[in-house]
Amino acid sequence: MLLGVIADDFTGASDIANTLAKGVAPDGGLRTAQFPGVPDGPADPGIEAGVISLKSRSAPVKEAIADSLAALDWLLAQGCQQIIFKYCSTFDSTPDGNIGPVAEAIMARMGATSAVACPAFPTAGRTIYQGHLFVFDRLLNDSGMQNHPLTPMTDPDIRRWLSQQVNGPVGLIPLRVVGRGPATVRQAISDHEASGGGLFIADAVTDEDLLTLGEALADAKFVTGGSGIALGLPRNFIRSGLAKGGQINSTEVSGPAAILAGSCSGATRGQIDHHAQHHPTLAIDVPAVMHGVFGVDHLVAFIEKHAGQAPLCYSSGTPDEVKALQKTFGREAVSAKLDLLFADAARNLVRKGYRRIVVAGGETSGAVAQAVASELGNPAMIIGPEIDPGVPVLTLGDANPQAIALKSGNFGAPDFFAKALRVMEGPA
Repeated sequence: MLLGVIADDFTGASDIANTLAKGVAPDGGLRTAQFPGVPDGPADPGIEAGVISLKSRSAPVKEAIADSLAALDWLLAQGCQQIIFKYCSTFDSTPDGNIGPVAEAIMARMGATSAVACPAFPTAGRTIYQGHLFVFDRLLNDSGMQNHPLTPMTDPDIRRWLSQQVNGPVGLIPLRVVGRGPATVRQAISDHEASGGGLFIADAVTDEDLLTLGEALADAKFVTGGSGIALGLPRNFIRSGLAKGGQINSTEVSGPAAILAGSCSGATRGQIDHHAQHHPTLAIDVPAVMHGVFGVDHLVAFIEKHAGQAPLCYSSGTPDEVKALQKTFGREAVSAKLDLLFADAARNLVRKGYRRIVVAGGETSGAVAQAVASELGNPAMIIGPEIDPGVPVLTLGDANPQAIALKSGNFGAPDFFAKALRVMEGPA
């Protein structure tokens, strides 16, 4: 294994695994696998990039650090020459962490003196200019992320936000430096290290900027960012002769399907509304779940009743609805109860022969992916074709593969859910 990724949630892991597997033409990408947590044994020696999926984004800081360091140790044991700490392209965190503390802990373990922090993902509208994060034409704190139920982002100045989480100063490599090419960026990094090192924000507003950063970071032991920061890294290994490069293999999976949505983002709520125009949907009664009146049997029964019609079950709500539920039952209690509901539903569906499962929402995706992988003996998840930017099909198992798609809340076109099921089946 050449390149290892520690992802702080499951949808983010799929996102960057997709980037690494796809690569950039004409070189192609790396043979990439995604793992649901830290594996117990060694990886297949043919895997060139390994992505470990954690649920550390909203975990207590000490727990997030411990889990990330365990993932780091496993990846280094597989021979990884470069490590990426992957977080969301909207820098989902609180003033206390977890991005800064985890990054500093990994730097210390690896003996790295500096590391880039670049959540830019221009394909999905996330760009960084003068250290400020934009979502399309809106600053981060005016993009809807200020209403996130777990990690509300109220400051678009990523340099300032990260400075609250770390012990040292945070540097900046502005766009005018990035635009001058890899050599200039490498000199800026050297200057940053000479002045004390630590984390530094790198501006990026186009894929070309990310490719410039990728070339400049070819020798970096440790990199942090969104999936975009990995765009130019595979070709470093391919052009050096360490990796073969190539295209993504497609495994066609048909059979019973279900869709589970736990994201409360505006994009996901719009996708649910779009899907409901032509397919059966079930709005989960969250108070009934909290009181023990609605459970996994009700959810699975709805899906079975509408087999073959792409049924969707969701707990998504508006920001005001979510706040009201959290105030009544407690934020952690609601999240834990819904994660358990979706995970138990996924286990039941796999046992009943449902071979295609689409999931929306980071926390929901983590719960479902872990449940499905556990049911199948925790195989590696192989990266398949891209559904929409940042969201690939994942397949588990060889003889009778299971397909899943893990969608971050804000990702995907309006018809994402139906499209995901079509892509899993392969070309018409």
